[in-house]
Amino acid sequence: MNHPRFFGYGSLVNFDTHSYPEPKAAKLQGWRRVWRHTNIRDFAFLSVEPHEGTVLLGATALVPNADFEALDEREFAYARRPVAHQVTPEHDEVVVYEVEEGYFAEPSTAHPVLLSYLDVVVQGYHRLFGDDGVKHFFDTTMGWESLPVLDDRDAPLYPRACLLTDKETALVDAYLKERGQPQG
Repeated sequence: MNHPRFFGYGSLVNFDTHSYPEPKAAKLQGWRRVWRHTNIRDFAFLSVEPHEGTVLLGATALVPNADFEALDEREFAYARRPVAHQVTPEHDEVVVYEVEEGYFAEPSTAHPVLLSYLDVVVQGYHRLFGDDGVKHFFDTTMGWESLPVLDDRDAPLYPRACLLTDKETALVDAYLKERGQPQG
């Protein structure tokens, strides 16, 4: 039997934000990425929701020692959902983390997306999938119209912030501009 794996679709795609064993590119079918606002975090963050016909690029990695405790702590606002039959390449046990409906809050300017968080996610997609991966991320993420983006690049509030290349920064800024968001 294989060790359990998790599917990452946000910051976990950026391998510089974690040291989980055996990270690799993967696809998740039947789910889409969404921005979520909750009352348990100060900032909006990514989640997924079931959505027939959508395929997400992302990454899987081993759950350390097949023990979900540390991963559950990192993903404290999320619930684990089994998705092994929807992930390629296949594994015996794969989970994805989804914000539970009971935590949803209405989008508000009080809960913006941190640009430092978005930068980390886009950097991960760029490194793993290239320019097409960045386009895929923006095209398969819902909720852009309901959120402000807080430019915290000079003093990152996101605890796992990473330094971007000039190209990565330009990609983030261009895609935000396309979506009517202010540039970083």
